[in-house]
Amino acid sequence: MNKPKRPRDVNQLAKSIVDLATQQNSEAIISMASMSSYASELGRLGGLKGGKARAKALTGRSTVKNSKKLAAKTRWGTRGK
Repeated sequence: MNKPKRPRDVNQLAKSIVDLATQQNSEAIISMASMSSYASELGRLGGLKGGKARAKALTGRSTVKNSKKLAAKTRWGTRGK
């Protein structure tokens, strides 16, 4: 029986030890690469909607208020940033 490669992460190592002790297969675990790509796709979907949805939700008064804040920050903010 070939020994599986030991993971460097302490939590993954602990899980692999428990799996070996209880004779469970760890093939059902989703790889980290596929998991991170899935999470980035979900974040991208929300990011594409965010600004437009927020702009629609703002009232005219709050738009003016935000614009005045941005103008004051641009005018009086620190230079060189």
